[in-house]
Amino acid sequence: MLPGCKSPGPASVQQSYDDCRLKLNRGELKEALAEANSGLRHFPSEDTKWHWQFRLLKAEILVRQRFSNEALALLEPELPAPLQNGDLAVWRKLTQGMARAFLLQFDDATGLLAQAEALASTNAPYLEGEVALRKGTLAFLREEWATAEAEYHKTLAISLSQNDRFLEVAALGSLGLIATRQEHYDESIEWNRKALALSQSVGAKDSESYILGNLGWSYFEIGDYEQARELLEQAEASSSAVGSAGAQIDWLIDIAGVDYYLHDYIGAEQTSEKALALARKLDERVEMVYCLNQLSGVALKRNQLELAERYNEEALKVSRASQDRLGELSSTLIEGRIAGAKRDYREAERLLKAVASDRATQTSLKWEAECRLAGIYETAKLTLRAKDQYHKSIETIERARTSIKDEELRVPFLSNAIEFYEDYLGFLISHHRIEDALEVAELSRARTLAEGLGMRANSLSSRLRNFNPQALARRMNATLLFYWIGPERSYLWVITPSALSYFALPKQSEIDPVLKAHRQAILGGRDLLASEGAGGGELYEMLIAPAHNLIPKASRVIVLPSEGLYGLNFETLIVPQPKPHYWIEDAIVSEASSLALLSAANQKASSNEKSLLLVGNPETPGPDFPLLPQAAEEIQKVSMHFPEPRRKILEGRQATASAYLQSNPERFSYLHFVTHGTASQTRPLESAVILTKEGDSYKLYARDIVTHPLKADLVTISACNGAGTRAYAGEGLVGLSWAFLRAGAHNVIASLWEVSDASSTAQLMDALYRDLDHGADPATALRNAKLFILKSNSNTVFRKPFYWAPFQLYAGS
Repeated sequence: MLPGCKSPGPASVQQSYDDCRLKLNRGELKEALAEANSGLRHFPSEDTKWHWQFRLLKAEILVRQRFSNEALALLEPELPAPLQNGDLAVWRKLTQGMARAFLLQFDDATGLLAQAEALASTNAPYLEGEVALRKGTLAFLREEWATAEAEYHKTLAISLSQNDRFLEVAALGSLGLIATRQEHYDESIEWNRKALALSQSVGAKDSESYILGNLGWSYFEIGDYEQARELLEQAEASSSAVGSAGAQIDWLIDIAGVDYYLHDYIGAEQTSEKALALARKLDERVEMVYCLNQLSGVALKRNQLELAERYNEEALKVSRASQDRLGELSSTLIEGRIAGAKRDYREAERLLKAVASDRATQTSLKWEAECRLAGIYETAKLTLRAKDQYHKSIETIERARTSIKDEELRVPFLSNAIEFYEDYLGFLISHHRIEDALEVAELSRARTLAEGLGMRANSLSSRLRNFNPQALARRMNATLLFYWIGPERSYLWVITPSALSYFALPKQSEIDPVLKAHRQAILGGRDLLASEGAGGGELYEMLIAPAHNLIPKASRVIVLPSEGLYGLNFETLIVPQPKPHYWIEDAIVSEASSLALLSAANQKASSNEKSLLLVGNPETPGPDFPLLPQAAEEIQKVSMHFPEPRRKILEGRQATASAYLQSNPERFSYLHFVTHGTASQTRPLESAVILTKEGDSYKLYARDIVTHPLKADLVTISACNGAGTRAYAGEGLVGLSWAFLRAGAHNVIASLWEVSDASSTAQLMDALYRDLDHGADPATALRNAKLFILKSNSNTVFRKPFYWAPFQLYAGS
């Protein structure tokens, strides 16, 4: 007892203890530790129950903070005899067991948790959920996934029966974690979302940080790096705030992993070094291995072999000493890469084969090992073996992708593996197998979109049936420009009715800054023909000039873009000769996601009867979406191109999401929207058409659009950012245009940036439908409408691409 302090009464002690326990459950570890220390100062004698209650709380806090050795030292004395069979004895064994588990002393941990279970079943059955939770965590650390999952389900059942919300949060989050480890990403995200909502409702801050981090990990594994980084940064900040250094290490490691995959090697190195310093301080050996492996990977990217080898030797030593099999496999893969870089091909082959064939290897590690092995064979000039191994790697990637059932989660998956497609492409092109390389590139394109439209997955797997790109170009009477933009290599295939040509292009880091400058010039309202440094001419030289002689004047061109090119309207590029002019004046340009979808679209007949569903000019749902002054004019101009019996107009109060969904949109050959639109960067299928409010809802979401099949020849989204703002490797921009294509529309016109609500849009749409009335196809009609705006306004602001170029045609199925 402190001098001058009066001993607190039983009620106030119980209140203080309960408050400390609540803070611990909420993850307020610093505050909980302060209260536990205060309790120990009031009850210094080891012979009292209150002393041990606060002592056990302090030990549990230390374990949460990953100070496991300190916790074990605190709990080394035996409990007084009267306390050796009650709930405090259970808590002592549980905390000791977890401390041993985090120190990777698994046998000791198993024995301690078994003792805790026996004591709980006899003397404290209400603690059986806590026992099951810790047994699940031990099994997780031992990589015994089935046992961990069973214990976490048991924890959840007990938490529900006891109405213990904090235990329920832990169980839900743990089930999410084990699902991620088992590569069940849809399931993991579902568990974690439930856990996150509950943790926020009960104020479980520590659990919330773990759940955010585990959600981030799941998104990382499916290749959604932007979403992953946002969640991981929230988790890292939260863990740091509550003093959970162990969790902070985990999230720093994952942030470094995101940086690595985004090619930010400086960021990956700095974050890994910060995580490694924390892991060394806490003697977190599994985390040390992860950090060292990431630092080895960065060093390899920089061709710093000695540094990579030094990091890797330590990683192998630590992982083997701590029986960390997953860490050891990662280090072995890096060891194989180092051997390959040193031209020790036999040793590299042995190591990479060992990783690829090990049953404990995670799928992403397996396909990387297979692809790295193919690279070894390629360097050793074992061409047939290299080809077979590359093919095997792609098949492993495909099996993993198709195992994800949730379509929205499947969309970003190839971001995680696209570099290995690129390695295969480089191999095929180096052996002059140009058409085979194009086929492999096509295999990565629009997979989710194609599957959703009923194209069987196996028809897009190992080989494409009847793959004949030149025949497709003949049927469409078009030149097809198929791009691949990569960090190391970029390519352009030019497909004409008579030939297939290939050109090497600048790599992504050279193209992206020019793309950015070009987009900024357009959005800044600059006249590109009169502007220096706007990028339009430079992009033309990079992207179109190699194919210039293969594209007949005024002919049809279909662009199949890649990476940053998804956000580019190619019509705005500047052709230098005979005098500078926009490429739209030389070609009829449209865009497609893949050759397979383009072929399917070419074989579908257009609707014989023209009919229109026109939705727009809604009542404003709020100040963020003001009324569009020109919307009524556009609706009037568009509607006049269809006779009254063959048009349905949902305007003003009638322009609601439910009215659209209930209007049987599949009946109409044309759909046209005149309203605001939103594009979600983090969750593209939450992009939406803004309509009149019904209750609290005023959005027609992309996720709802895809569930209502369409047969429309053309959907026009005269709204802001209708094409979307988020591009995924292989899938392209995913937003409203993607959703309508996914629903079955043959063609979609959508905007690449916020549309100016000026008379130019109404003029453009009137001109578009006028050409359609005269039998023009959508691509030609849209081009003619743009040229009409451009030429008829040569002395006004509307000559600038900002006004005539936002709308782009996307060819569908």
